[in-house]
This record gives sequence, C-alpha cells and structure tokens, in this order.
Amino acid sequence: MGRNTRKRRTPLATKAIAASAALALGGGGLIWANFYASAHEENSAQSQTKAAGAQIATIDCPDVGQQLTDVPDGARSGVDQELAKLDQQVTEAYKRLADTRRDQAADPGYVDNAILAPLKSKRTATIDRIGININRAGGKAPQGIDQLAGCEGVPADTNAGEGQDQNQGDGQDQGQNNDGQDQNQGDGQDQGQDQGQDQGNGGQAGNGPVAADFQDITQVQPNGGPKGVNGNGLPANGDSGSTGTFTTSCGTNENENRNSDNVIVAPGVSNGAQHQHDYVGNQANNAFASDEDLANGDTTCQNQGDKSTYFWPVLRIQDGSQDIDANQPGGGQDGNVGKIVEPSEAQLKFVGNKTSDVVAMPKALRIITGDAKSFVNGLGNANTNWSCTGFEDRQLTDKYPICPEGSSVVRTSFFQSCWDGQNTDSANHRTHVDFVQEDGSCANGFKAIPQLQVRLVYDIQAPQIQNGQVQNAFAVDSFPDQLHKPITDHNDFINFFDENVMNQMVQCINSGQDCQ
Repeated sequence: MGRNTRKRRTPLATKAIAASAALALGGGGLIWANFYASAHEENSAQSQTKAAGAQIATIDCPDVGQQLTDVPDGARSGVDQELAKLDQQVTEAYKRLADTRRDQAADPGYVDNAILAPLKSKRTATIDRIGININRAGGKAPQGIDQLAGCEGVPADTNAGEGQDQNQGDGQDQGQNNDGQDQNQGDGQDQGQDQGQDQGNGGQAGNGPVAADFQDITQVQPNGGPKGVNGNGLPANGDSGSTGTFTTSCGTNENENRNSDNVIVAPGVSNGAQHQHDYVGNQANNAFASDEDLANGDTTCQNQGDKSTYFWPVLRIQDGSQDIDANQPGGGQDGNVGKIVEPSEAQLKFVGNKTSDVVAMPKALRIITGDAKSFVNGLGNANTNWSCTGFEDRQLTDKYPICPEGSSVVRTSFFQSCWDGQNTDSANHRTHVDFVQEDGSCANGFKAIPQLQVRLVYDIQAPQIQNGQVQNAFAVDSFPDQLHKPITDHNDFINFFDENVMNQMVQCINSGQDCQ
C-alpha cells in the first residue's frame, strides 16, 4: 500500500554524489557540464543552502510504481501507460534543469518555482489518473498515493554514503560491504566545469560518469565474490539442497538486437526505458510484444527449447565516437552517448537452492533484478556486482572497476529465486518473487525456483583518471536523471523455456548434475 509520507532519499555509496548536472540545450543536441562537490567537504547547512540555490544535480521523485502492489489486471495496461508518463515528466524536468543554469544561479528559488512546482502539478494529474484506473477496475488506490507527487532537487554538494552499510536487500546475504576499501577517488578535487567547456569524452553527455564513479580493482580488498543464493553465488554442497546447474548458450547479441523499450515495466510504450537494452535469446522482444509473440519468436539460444528473453542496459565507451542512436530516443536524446560495446562473453546459468529442491518456473514468468532508479530510490532494490577478470573475489556495488592490463570488466547479476507459486508478474514487478533468506530458504511460503545468474564480460580499455577528470570512461545506459551511476545496473528475464526443457533443468539441478 502507499505511504502517507514522502520517503527520505537514501544516500548512495559514493563519498559524494559526484553528481553531474545538465547545463544547456543548444544546437539541436544536449550540452552538459558536471557539478561535483569535494568529497571531504562537510555537509553543512551553509553548503546545502548554497547547493540548493545554484547547483541542483538531479531530481529525486518518489517511485510511484513500487507502491502499487495491488492493481487489478484490468487496470494494469492503463496504469503502466501512466507510470511511463511519470518517467517522461521527470526526464523533461531534468532537461529543463539543464537548460536554465544561469537562471538558477540568479534566483535561488528558480528550481522550486519553475521546475519542481510544474513537475508536481503534472505528476498530481497523472497520479490521479492512476487512481481512477485502479478504482474503475474494482480495486482500491493506495491511501496517500497523491502525496507521492512532490519531488526534490538533489544538491551537487550532497555528501552521500558516510558510514553506509552496503548490504543490499532484506533477508539476502549479499555480503557487499567492502570493509577497508577506499572508494573515494575525488577528495579535494574541484570537478566544476566552465559552462562553455567541451566535455569531450569525459562522461555520458557530461551527465556522468565522473571520476569518483570509478575504482581501481587492485585496491579493493577481497570480499568473497558476487553474492547470491548461498552467500557466494555457487550451488550448495553437501546432502541437502539442490546442487546442480543448467547453462544455456544464447550468444552475445551478435545480431545487435537493441531497443529502448521495456516490455515488463512499460508494455505498449515506445522508449519506455529511455535507455538501450541488449537482447539475447528471444528476438521478438519490444514494447508491444505479447506473450503469444514471445512464445512464437525466434531465439538465439543454441537450445531451441529456450525462447526466454534476457536483456540488460547496454555498456558504452566514451572515446569520442558515437553510435547510430546518437540523435535518437533512448540514445543521445536521452543523454546516452558513446559507442555501444557488445560483451565478449554472456554466460547464462541456472543454479539450485541451498536448502531444498527447486520447482519449475511458470511460462511467462517475469523477473527484474536491480533498480534502474536506485541512484534516487536508494538501495532497497539495488543488486549490482562489478569486477574484473582475475579479480572476481573483489566486487564493487557502487563503482565501475578500473581493470589492470589484460583484465576485462565483469558485470554479474544474480536473480531472485523464490516465487509465490501463483503469479508470473505483479503490479510493481517485484512482489511475486523474492531473494532467499540468509540461510538460503524461501520465506512466506514461496517456492524455490532455479536462480538465473548472468555474467557479462567486456573487453574495453581501462579509463584514465587525470587531474580529477575521467578519460575513456564507460558506463551503463540509464534514465537521464540517474546520471549513469553504476548502482543503477539491472537485468531482466522472461521465461519462455519449453516445458520439457524446463523440466530437464529442474531434474538436472535437483539431482546434482551440470547440464546444458
């Protein structure tokens, strides 16, 4: 149900927000500049007031969709359309933030009066329509949903992450608190950019990433590797539980099948993600694909009984080159610039449960892991693992890794592996699945299902940090207001395994075999 008070923004695990604020719109394209606060600067009331008046880095709005846990089936299409409008409204406000820096500097109240107030009015009308959709379909809109309309400006000077526990996800042993790890790359560095400065290849259209978003992996203390079902992401050993694995090979998106839709979160909405996704497996995936379309789609998987769809935000390099979407929605128009890099490896593996056998996934089961909006939403749904080959016992959650020569960047996503036993999706796309508890079991009567683990490897040149600036940066695509932070990485899956192949997977995992 909805909350009656506005959530407090959860600070993320960057010593400072290292926020990059859009500066100007001109010449038919986006021109941006970074606003970055020194990480060691005290978060005093004086600095907060100064930042609020002149340097608002991005916009933080309550995530209405995550509060909608009970939406009647008959209302979901209309609600999804309205939720996509909320995302677009935030993007438009963020771009206006980019276009009015001089006005903001001259008037401390400009952001509140000219950007946030109109945004609240638009969001209020949209949220009202969401409530109407729900009520007309026989449901009941969450109490206090109208109070989610207001948004905040996030100051560039915000100190974030001081003393923060990075253990992500209630009940799951993520083990991602990198004790002893110095992740501060920007202390004492003034990252402010002159308005007319050419950003070159220093970040995604100038709104991220910045130097403080990167960490030398060799300086990270070993922390056990990517986390998942058994605390170390590997099948359980011993007599209990299900110890087998099932691997499916679906390529690395050699077909360059990409779009900026999201058929799970925003079905029927073109550019609903506002960032590009790589697709492997099912080739029929776009915003308008029905379950029937996906069931009848072609697949890149070697096992033609796997027509599941696997998709994730693309990774781009900032070496001065552009891709074919430089002037398109989901690309340059939404602040995603640079050359898209295809992974050199895309490993898709399903593993078992520490305490029990697993049951078959239902056809059309949808799972999202991670949160594309976690930079402003907080860590509640964040689920990131960044590392380098040869160093995968060292994982970063809120930094991109700088890998030594001969080592490649690795993104790993371990999915939720407990299912409510009834639903293939839920209104907020979260509550029908869950992570295991600390002991590996499923809570609340949920059933253990095979856990999908996606490991992506990228052969890219390591970024260089010079004088507080990042050269040859790389970053995942994101919503514009999320500033391309590594914590926003996420991964998506829709199950369309043939029933016989799914049963083979379950048998392999429960009998302790390694199959493919």
